[in-house]
Amino acid sequence: MQKVLVTIFLSLLTSISAYSQYYVDYGFSVGASNYLGEMGGGIGERRSGPADMKLNYTRWNLGGFYRYRISNRFGVKGTLNYVRLSGDDSQTLNPNRKGRNLNFKNDMIEAAAHLELYVYKVNDVGGTGRYSSDFNLYLFGGVGAFYSNPKGELDGQWYSLQPLKTEGTSYSKINLAIPAGIGFYYTINRKYRLGLEASWRTTFTDYIDDVSDKYVTHTDPLTAQLANKTNQELITQIHMDNPDLNNGSPQVTTYNPGKKRGDPEHNDSYATVTVNFSWAIRGRSKFYRAKNSWVLGKKKRKRRKSRAKF
Repeated sequence: MQKVLVTIFLSLLTSISAYSQYYVDYGFSVGASNYLGEMGGGIGERRSGPADMKLNYTRWNLGGFYRYRISNRFGVKGTLNYVRLSGDDSQTLNPNRKGRNLNFKNDMIEAAAHLELYVYKVNDVGGTGRYSSDFNLYLFGGVGAFYSNPKGELDGQWYSLQPLKTEGTSYSKINLAIPAGIGFYYTINRKYRLGLEASWRTTFTDYIDDVSDKYVTHTDPLTAQLANKTNQELITQIHMDNPDLNNGSPQVTTYNPGKKRGDPEHNDSYATVTVNFSWAIRGRSKFYRAKNSWVLGKKKRKRRKSRAKF
């Protein structure tokens, strides 16, 4: 009787395992982040996209996520990330930006929801016949919100810039973003997933770096110093390093109140590249049984054995 019970238990366990799929996973990500805004860029006019980013100001990000496969082609993912961004006019080749002499860092908290579209899939990597490893390539897009608190440095100390209204304008620390990108992951031994993801965030704010429009007059000394950090010594050095400028821009008067401080026609954006690691959770999946029955195989019907009665 004991052997019969053990046999029944193992049969049920095998049956449940055969009709389940790891369609849920959760894990963490770590990677690099950079931004496109008023600081940085090449020697000429601004360019859209990664070409105007300063790679030496690439910073880091860390996050967690939870993913659910809703069908064979689609999945949804929720993410929570810590993203650090920074920029410094001293690193640009553009004389006007260099003379502006501003810098910033921003430690942001971001929450987002993604819809993933799986465009390429290999069910059995290596063709082992065990289907313990698979590969998924996907595109994704979504919506997110982030908390932003840009800080500027003065004499070795960092100050929060949003309360100071360096351009005489109030802006929110909470903003929306539209993430979009591409990624892939491997499932290893049916338990672990290792992937890589590249994402671009289009935002609805131009104040990730606290620079957007024009210089204004300030009565508070600290705000005035953080809003306008140019000086004659710096301007002289820029002209010495660039003799073709002669007596042209920049000059100290280039940064007077009312003059251009940023570019209000283009919002800031930022990008991340992350390595992702997650744990897969086994669970029942109707779409997997419907679409991948050839992987699972069909149950074999047991033939009844008849015995002659004498």
